[in-house]
Amino acid sequence: MKRIFSLFLLSLFFAGTAFSQENRSSAPNDTVRKSSGNTPRKQQRTPRTDHGPVGINLSLWKNISTQRTDTVGSTCFNLGIFSSMNRLDGLGANVFGSVVGRDANGLQTAGLSNMVGGSMRGVQIASISNINGNNLTGLSVSGLVGITGNNAQGVLFSGLANINGDNSRGVILGGLLNVSGDGASGLHFAGLANISGGNFKGVASSGLLSVVGKDLKGVQLAGLANITADDMTGLQISGLGNVTGGTAKGVQLSAVNMAIRAKGIQIGLFNYYKKSLDGFQLGLVNANPHTKVQMMLFGGNATKLNVGARFKNRLFYTILGGGTHYLDFGDKFSAALFYRAGLELPLYKQLFISGDLGYQHIETFKNKDYGIPARLYALQARVNLEYRLTDRLGVFLTGGYGGSRYYTKGVTYDKGMIIEGGVVLF
Repeated sequence: MKRIFSLFLLSLFFAGTAFSQENRSSAPNDTVRKSSGNTPRKQQRTPRTDHGPVGINLSLWKNISTQRTDTVGSTCFNLGIFSSMNRLDGLGANVFGSVVGRDANGLQTAGLSNMVGGSMRGVQIASISNINGNNLTGLSVSGLVGITGNNAQGVLFSGLANINGDNSRGVILGGLLNVSGDGASGLHFAGLANISGGNFKGVASSGLLSVVGKDLKGVQLAGLANITADDMTGLQISGLGNVTGGTAKGVQLSAVNMAIRAKGIQIGLFNYYKKSLDGFQLGLVNANPHTKVQMMLFGGNATKLNVGARFKNRLFYTILGGGTHYLDFGDKFSAALFYRAGLELPLYKQLFISGDLGYQHIETFKNKDYGIPARLYALQARVNLEYRLTDRLGVFLTGGYGGSRYYTKGVTYDKGMIIEGGVVLF
């Protein structure tokens, strides 16, 4: 059996060599030879393609093969350890790798790496890398890196990164990174980041970061942040922040949302727009360049000593702050964090009236050793009267009602009137 297999390979070797030499020695076109007496002779036809003679390449290494690497000719079948070819139109399989000087059409597989100087149309599979100098159309699977000099269309999967010089269209899967130099469209998924230097249309999803250099039309999903340099039309969702350098048309959903102009909805802990808003913001703090940040110092019977920051827009405001001694001063230390949102209206000259609803988280610390709950929450309603003494100083008086409850069971711990007073520093 071994002898038969050896003879078979040897016969293929000689057949490929003879076939390649015959094609190279033949004329490139159908010709009609004439005798010296202008007597027409029989036509001699040479089988060929538009790319020159076609051959079989059985290769041990570069230039140790049944087919020379020259400026013409193509390979219909390639089998070897490492191969170098002018053009591949068919099947290529190599233990280490293969290099095609011009275009490749068909199936190219290698144990380590595939390289095509021109365009690749078909299927490329390599354990380390697939590299194409021009375009890729089809399927590319590489263990580490896939690189395409210009356009990539189809399905690209790489264990580490996909890097494309111009446009990427289709399904692009990168274990860590997808990079497209100009524009991109389709479905892009990366473990770490998706980066598009131009416009993006479709869905870009990544574990940490998604960046679009120009406009986005579609969906950006990232574990950490989404950044679009110009306009965003669609949906941005991230764990930490969404940033749009132009107009955000659609929905921004994250802890922090920022846009130059917003036309749609911003939902997060902190929402910001720089120039205009055509829609609404839903968050703990909603801000714009006209938002005033004011410090509040006050005392009362709910928490005895309090400090807060008020983010005030034209009518609406939110307050974030904390206070100490929810229990009496004679008890051990206790504290609370609070959030309030409300509406303020002018009443008379420098006198303003406002109302807000609030949530308060209460920690009793060591008081839990004396039968007091370790933590509580409170829901509160307040009405405030504020008089502005100067442009930078105001005083206020508050009346309201609230009740604190257990987190673990629907039982009221305490309830009653709220009386507070303090100053506002503008």
